[in-house]
Amino acid sequence: MLSVLRVHLPSDIPIVGCELTPYVLLRRPDKTVTTDDVPESAPLDGHFLRYKWCRIQSDKKVAVCSVHPSEQATLQCLGCVKAKIPVAKSYHCSPKCFSDAWQHHRVLHDRAASAVNENGNEEEEIFGRYNSSGSGVINASLTGSASSTSLTNGSTPLYPAAVTQRSGGETWFEVGRSKTYTPTADDIGHVLKFECVIVDAETKQPVGHPNTILTSRVIPAPSPSPRHLIPVSGADMLGNLQSDGRVSSSGSFTVLSYNILSDSYASSELYSYCPSWALSWPYRRQNLLREIVGYRADIVCLQEVQNDHFEEFFAPELDKHGYQALYKRKTNEVYSGNIHTIDGCATFFRRDRFSHVKKYEVEFNKAAQSLTEVAVQTTQKKAALNRLVKDNVALIVVLEAKFSNQGADNPGKRQLLCVANTHVNVPQELKDVKIWQVHTLLKGLEKIAASADIPMLVCGDFNSVPGSAPHSLLAMGKVDPMHADLLVDPLAILRPHSKLTHQLPLVSAYSSFLRGVGLGLEQQRRRMDPTTNEPLFTNCTRDFIGTLDYILYTADSLTVESLLELLDEDSLRKDTALPSPEWSSDHIALLAEFRCVPRPRR
Repeated sequence: MLSVLRVHLPSDIPIVGCELTPYVLLRRPDKTVTTDDVPESAPLDGHFLRYKWCRIQSDKKVAVCSVHPSEQATLQCLGCVKAKIPVAKSYHCSPKCFSDAWQHHRVLHDRAASAVNENGNEEEEIFGRYNSSGSGVINASLTGSASSTSLTNGSTPLYPAAVTQRSGGETWFEVGRSKTYTPTADDIGHVLKFECVIVDAETKQPVGHPNTILTSRVIPAPSPSPRHLIPVSGADMLGNLQSDGRVSSSGSFTVLSYNILSDSYASSELYSYCPSWALSWPYRRQNLLREIVGYRADIVCLQEVQNDHFEEFFAPELDKHGYQALYKRKTNEVYSGNIHTIDGCATFFRRDRFSHVKKYEVEFNKAAQSLTEVAVQTTQKKAALNRLVKDNVALIVVLEAKFSNQGADNPGKRQLLCVANTHVNVPQELKDVKIWQVHTLLKGLEKIAASADIPMLVCGDFNSVPGSAPHSLLAMGKVDPMHADLLVDPLAILRPHSKLTHQLPLVSAYSSFLRGVGLGLEQQRRRMDPTTNEPLFTNCTRDFIGTLDYILYTADSLTVESLLELLDEDSLRKDTALPSPEWSSDHIALLAEFRCVPRPRR
């Protein structure tokens, strides 16, 4: 007969908005063990599984800390209450917690005061309402009356809530009848109970005792402070935001580049400082999605997107928000794991702003094969391939804008745009391979540029710090022949050094913070390195802090209008690193707003 061997939850803390999927291990009648579901529609040997979720509400009301949401709050900031900041952000678990967070916390007070003066709305900024479901008044969500409505959680149809009164001042509200359940704001501060029982398909009666597990208290999803678009062109673009958060100027568009940290790399050993619940994929994927959607970019370039996560999550979820998806999985000559969990580059664009014209897939492994065929001696070919083949790829897409700013001089002219998205994750000691990959990509882009009059964007994680040879090649168009990085070249693939050039007029978008004339740039300039014209960091772990990510553009055809503000170490709080409960990648997102400009006549 069918029997349940084990039931447990993969995440130790339930979070609002993050789906809970229990692990249910079954023994089939033939004695085999499986985790496959046995629904009522497909019983096994006359039996199926029935599930139920309940919320256990106590007369005792519990608030959770806004900084450490797994801890119960012991004090409240009255300044937040007076400023009408969402009450959930006013709670702290200890005086030390409040003191440590004060520098970051006081920003909420300042922004609330200034926002109320402007429009009476404390956080409706370019980032949007990042966490409206989980940042309401906690005490309001602890009342039983809020839970008497009909339920739609999971895949089950509407049904009335079932209530079971228990002794000791506890009430159990039935909140779901699916295997999965997504906690809501009503669940904050409460324990959930999952119940799984074997049912006779004929009598519909339970067989044996139910298997139950209790969660810890549900916590609200931590919400980072919103990041603003900062104008650099001198125009006050923040005053021209549409209701959906995008800049109203029809001729401009925004581009996001973000390494989202593949789940296969997000190990607890590597990121031991991040709470396990915040490192779990069910939590991170929802947090990342909220962040990405909140930026409302017209073009989104993501790196480290697992193949299965692209197909099962990002493509369908971003489709709901009007994005078309393109993807290039890394090759797998080196990779030896599950093909579904290998990562790659994903590019999304808004269908109402762009249409897809062409897609190019760059496989550096193929380029390595071609190189060794013509440039490496036969006796060295195997060693050369071992060094050069690293599975990295680039995804290049050509889009046509559905808007125009060409003016009367060029009525009806097609506005094309070429967007390259790559992740050059070559080990640091293989400097020659990293430079070669970047050079190979740029030469491919040069060919596209030669065939069409087209603005270009190059986005990605290049795993190269400002001033390195790959960065110099990208941003300066050449590499100093005496650069230290060129000393590592055992295959002589970088020689002559004079060939390490390209003719694309690429400029790093974020260098505009140092050249711009807009308001509020002084704070951003303090977060920039004046010697390299790049941010002080785009990657921040406990072991490394520095810039690895870039958005570059062809300066003869595009101009930067505004940039997403940079984070500083205070924003990340002094006692942490990335990823964290607030930010679900070890990288930060970069976003730039561009406008096409007429090319100079030749």
